[in-house]
Amino acid sequence: MEIAATSTEYLKVTAISQAGGSAFNPAAPPKFAFLPTSTTGNPAVEDWLTGEWSLPHARILIGPSGGITVLEPGEYRVWLTWSAGVEAPVYRAGTITVY
Repeated sequence: MEIAATSTEYLKVTAISQAGGSAFNPAAPPKFAFLPTSTTGNPAVEDWLTGEWSLPHARILIGPSGGITVLEPGEYRVWLTWSAGVEAPVYRAGTITVY
């Protein structure tokens, strides 16, 4: 995805889970992290930002007009996690370029 630094819009990631053999229950909100592509390792606890479900997507509003976060121009890895029963999957969901 590419987005202008002055744009405010939802970033969406398709998310499907099976927890312990039961159907996916999105009771807990998804969490996103945006780390510069030059960063190594997984996100730290303080990197996670709470998004929302719009099934089958996890989404988060980003940008300067009411977004959860504002990203400076650059390239970021997008990370996604959510609680799924006893599991807490963490996925690197792709990249976003902010220009």
